[in-house]
Amino acid sequence: MTPTTETMVGIGGAAESTDMVLNIGPQHPSTHGVLRLRLVLDGERITRAEPVIGYMHRGAEKLFEARDYRQIIMLANRHDWLSAFSNELGVVLAVERMLGMEVPERAVWTRTLLAELNRVLNHLMFLGSYPLELGGITPIFYAFTEREELQHVMEEVSGGRMHYMFNRVGGLKEDLPAGWTSRARASVAALRSRMDRFDDLVLGNEIFRGRTRGVGVLAPETVHAYGVSGPIARASGVDFDLRRDEPYLAYGDLQDTLEVVTREEGDCLARFECLLQQTHNSLDLADACLDRLVGLPPGPINQRLPKVLKAPEGHTYAWTENPLGINGYYLVSKGEKTPYRLKLRSASYNNIQALVELLPGTLVADMVAILGSLFFVVGDIDK
Repeated sequence: MTPTTETMVGIGGAAESTDMVLNIGPQHPSTHGVLRLRLVLDGERITRAEPVIGYMHRGAEKLFEARDYRQIIMLANRHDWLSAFSNELGVVLAVERMLGMEVPERAVWTRTLLAELNRVLNHLMFLGSYPLELGGITPIFYAFTEREELQHVMEEVSGGRMHYMFNRVGGLKEDLPAGWTSRARASVAALRSRMDRFDDLVLGNEIFRGRTRGVGVLAPETVHAYGVSGPIARASGVDFDLRRDEPYLAYGDLQDTLEVVTREEGDCLARFECLLQQTHNSLDLADACLDRLVGLPPGPINQRLPKVLKAPEGHTYAWTENPLGINGYYLVSKGEKTPYRLKLRSASYNNIQALVELLPGTLVADMVAILGSLFFVVGDIDK
């Protein structure tokens, strides 16, 4: 009988499931700033995700304490560089509330108009960049063409291209240039006539729909648990918008025009649809504001302020529906010309934390689709 020889082959740990740690970033095309994601993978599937933030932190909240109430506007408008006007707005509303100050009607309607134009500018960036992150390059060119149209309008009225510095405590820096409302109306009309590019080119693309439908479903319970807000929350069926539910500026008079766009699916496609539909509605709101401004009699655009502006001792909280979600401003004053404390609650900070729940269980291939659909700016996270 021929002797049998047994051979043992060592395969080590390769036969077992092995976790791998993968770092996305801190520089990555879909992060809109310097964000790092630490992913733990089991093969192609994500088992754990941790957003690592702080790479762009500049200590703005501490700097607020060393600047007077005019200077902090400059600091506050930079954290979300796509929403500078809206960022300024929250600060001045908080200071005006502390002072018990009434703002002229022209300033109220002009602020509302510019806030909606700024919302469109913000949304156009994501309407163009999100398809780009999924491999579609054409929409970004259209998005920047339309952004330029509105940028010219905003630059003419404020003098600033991205960081407008047009808000002031008590109103606005100065009145509108002669003929500006007509040029703004023409720009809004031109943009509206071309918005079907995004409806047809992006939403009508079966590859885009295949990459986003049913991917990254965010449950309403997670929205509430993490304080997610804005179009991302409304895409999950959380029907909340400060412009309707706690109106500020002139939104109380715009309820017939204002449409709070919601979806129930909570996936990447629903978030994009909410953003696109909200852009259409912001153009309608801008037209309504222009109609009202044209009918207003001539009057002041701001309040006369003392040379040294001091808020009375106390505290207040103001919040606004920024393009990316709810921004909150908690202001504490000790009666000095500088804030004792100004705490900023930014939308992107809360929104990005939902990745901890969204990414586990998904494939690495879907990670960029989910990440891009959260529509965040990293400066808004780190402050």
